[in-house]
Amino acid sequence: MQAKRPRISNEERSQAMRRALLDAARALFVAKSYTETSTPDIVAAAGVTRGALYHHFEDKKALFQAVVETEAEAVARSIDEVGDGELTAIDALIKGGEAFVTAMTEPGRTRLLLLDGPAVLGPAAMRAIDERHARKALREGIEAAIAAGALPALPAGALTAQLSAAFDAAALGIEMGDAIADHRAALHGLIEGLAASAAER
Repeated sequence: MQAKRPRISNEERSQAMRRALLDAARALFVAKSYTETSTPDIVAAAGVTRGALYHHFEDKKALFQAVVETEAEAVARSIDEVGDGELTAIDALIKGGEAFVTAMTEPGRTRLLLLDGPAVLGPAAMRAIDERHARKALREGIEAAIAAGALPALPAGALTAQLSAAFDAAALGIEMGDAIADHRAALHGLIEGLAASAAER
């Protein structure tokens, strides 16, 4: 006698379909680009109907934004994981920077977050996504370091923007073939230099 298969709820089925669409779309956006990927391509790769796609997402752009948001969430999780444990404020910033750079080496991620994302969604939308995820973690780390006297009392928003730009530049450089160790060393030096300037004041 065959064992009964567990029943799948409508919610579970819906979430599985959404996940299939996100996975298929991500693979196609990375392989072909946003512009060259059509909705028929996506539904064929996901094994669902066009009706299912439009049930979950308003259009291709909304699906792309969901893919980008998912990637940004994954990067933020990597940063949060290194925040556990006893770290000084400066060590937490350095470890967070290392986690960001490592997370961005996931194939296709730099393209989605730093190249195609801004081109398709626009700078304002990408900044809003970043501020919910990696940039939020960075700002919290900077504010904690300033409060502890480990960084100079500079405007936290501006310092976050400039360090975030440095981290993004590192990710792009690594994507183009730079040695990851070189960028890690440079980011260490940048943060430690800021810390040294605080100690001198």
